[in-house]
Amino acid sequence: MKSATPPNGHMPQHPALEREFTMRFTSTPRGARLARRLVSHRLNEWGHPYTTPVNETLTLITAELTANAVRHGHVPGRDFHVQLTLVEDIVRIEVTDTRAERQPPAYPAATDALSESGRGLLLVAALADDWGVRPRPAAPGKTAWAELQAQPKGHPVTHRVALEPTDLDLLLATASLLRDDLGSRPGDASCGGRRP
Repeated sequence: MKSATPPNGHMPQHPALEREFTMRFTSTPRGARLARRLVSHRLNEWGHPYTTPVNETLTLITAELTANAVRHGHVPGRDFHVQLTLVEDIVRIEVTDTRAERQPPAYPAATDALSESGRGLLLVAALADDWGVRPRPAAPGKTAWAELQAQPKGHPVTHRVALEPTDLDLLLATASLLRDDLGSRPGDASCGGRRP
């Protein structure tokens, strides 16, 4: 049996899904940390090594979105879901939680310098090429997503806006907090899982 060919003789072209990683995680800080690490590992396997801007940026965005899912989207007994896709040169991260009544603002509000929280979505907005939140289809909850242009080697990055000095300071401070915990390494068990 022969398949039908369109009248113009060309088959429609759809962008092929090049890579996909999907997993559920417990809605705990440990689950958020594991999600961040697995996203970084997967990006490394897909040709974006750990120290590249794509890997570091997506890992930081993942950390913020999963922390929000745990802190603001937690429903007892329910997990959050992470989906990472790479289509052509766009990397997309989606984090889905099951709490529908707590929606993040469409535009992150500025916080004062002394606030201990409230900067996560500002960081996502500064780092991502595009981001947003949409309702979860056919179930309660929401999906926060972010996209980043993953340029092939040798091509300059386009349409990225330079960060303001205060945003850069925030980015560097947050990145330093997200480095691997000393307490999570097997050799550091004597510290009780905490930094000395």
